Amino acid sequence: MIGPEDGPPAYVIPGFVASDRTCSALRHSLAEAGWRTYPWDLGLNRGAHPDVLRHLRQRLEVIHDGRPVLVVGWSLGGVMGREVARDVPDLVRAVVTLGSPFSGDPHMNNVWRLYEWVAGHAVDNPPVPHFPDKPPVPTLAIWSRKDGIIAPRAARGLEGERDKAVEMRCNHMAFGVSAKAGQRVAREIDLFLKEVERSSSRP
Repeated sequence: MIGPEDGPPAYVIPGFVASDRTCSALRHSLAEAGWRTYPWDLGLNRGAHPDVLRHLRQRLEVIHDGRPVLVVGWSLGGVMGREVARDVPDLVRAVVTLGSPFSGDPHMNNVWRLYEWVAGHAVDNPPVPHFPDKPPVPTLAIWSRKDGIIAPRAARGLEGERDKAVEMRCNHMAFGVSAKAGQRVAREIDLFLKEVERSSSRP
């Protein structure tokens, strides 16, 4: 883990065929913004499997220190983050998706054939159920019309599928590997959480 020892906990889930090392720039940007960031600690993300979601739940139980955990997922990692938040909402402060194809047809991306080959299942028939409706925690969808891999519509979502959508001007890889993009992500997260707190404090 990196970041201040007393910083609020954040769990970063890498995208498909990415790893903790791939998204180290994102984790460092969050750490610089004051978060205590934790790796997903499972090597390459090879797709959605029941064992993966069990691992995510266990990681959240370990990371949870009495404070709910911010879950930040890049690409497929964001889809996984939404599903684990659906399972254990009490452990999750919010879910932030970065170029994640959580909405619409699962073929709305340029890597679905590669995904099926690596993961061993069809994108529209995963072994773990996937629901586009919003999990019971605050959700922020960060997307880019310049993504190049994930269709903007799939990563932006529709009303009722997330609480807020924010557009960035970057390609898909930048979400995980660009320090500049990571800094913008950290700022958007801070703004979003302040908005959530203000909303929850209203009578």
